[in-house]
Amino acid sequence: MIKAYKLYTGTDGNSHVQTGTVAEGQFNQAVSVRFQESPPYSFYDWHNAPTDQYVITLSGTLEFETRTGETFILKPGEILIATDTTGTAHKWRLIDDQPWQRVYVAFDQENQANFIPDEPQAG
Repeated sequence: MIKAYKLYTGTDGNSHVQTGTVAEGQFNQAVSVRFQESPPYSFYDWHNAPTDQYVITLSGTLEFETRTGETFILKPGEILIATDTTGTAHKWRLIDDQPWQRVYVAFDQENQANFIPDEPQAG
């Protein structure tokens, strides 16, 4: 199973994180694909996701944080599902000496994210 983290805006208006996996063998329609690289030790302060998107990490290890203090470590091969396009935002920082190489795959908001939560969604 491929580990995944979902950033979402809760009913309280805050960004939250949920851990889980992505379903294997399921096709999802993509709107766009974009590649990006950030140098080692980069960071990006408080921001919301620009659109609903999968972020597939190829290299680099990052720490993510929400304004409510929820944190998680994202490693190569893991998937971030960013859907917190509104709310109190999140930030990230690279915590190793590798660049963050990633692929953004945007999906239509009307399509459900391919995400299987470990626990029920809070907030």
